[in-house]
Amino acid sequence: MGAPTAIDYIKMTANRVSYTLDSTLDSVNKVEHTAEELAAKIGFSEDDRHRIAMAVREAAVNAVLHGNAYDPNKKMMVSFENTGQSLVIKVRDQGKGLDPSAVPDPLAPENLLKQSGRGIFLINSFMDEVQIRTLDPGTEITLVKHVGAPASGRQGGGSK
Repeated sequence: MGAPTAIDYIKMTANRVSYTLDSTLDSVNKVEHTAEELAAKIGFSEDDRHRIAMAVREAAVNAVLHGNAYDPNKKMMVSFENTGQSLVIKVRDQGKGLDPSAVPDPLAPENLLKQSGRGIFLINSFMDEVQIRTLDPGTEITLVKHVGAPASGRQGGGSK
């Protein structure tokens, strides 16, 4: 984790760290790096650390790109919490909200060759629990990875 800048608002406790960040690619990189560092400190395997970091990156990209549309007046809020049994990560944006049922299936034949549209699918594949909540304004996605869970993550998709 780099030194905080004037655009970062950081709150830390013994088991929780939270950020309020600008809607930029630098912010996405910061939360991805934080996820990987915290997962390593908790003791996740190297494979799980990469899965967690990738899921957090996808959630952050969705927040910055699709939620906040890179609007400099909108922030992304991210929190990481070590409960002892799980790493719980929440990513929230200030956009117009997301209807998870409206997200196209990336495995449908018409979507297989598209360059985008796999973020939610990957998040669901890599994490043990995923919840998407529409706020006013914005969307909050909660990612949970249990300590000691099978390395392959959840089987059969995600919860909404």
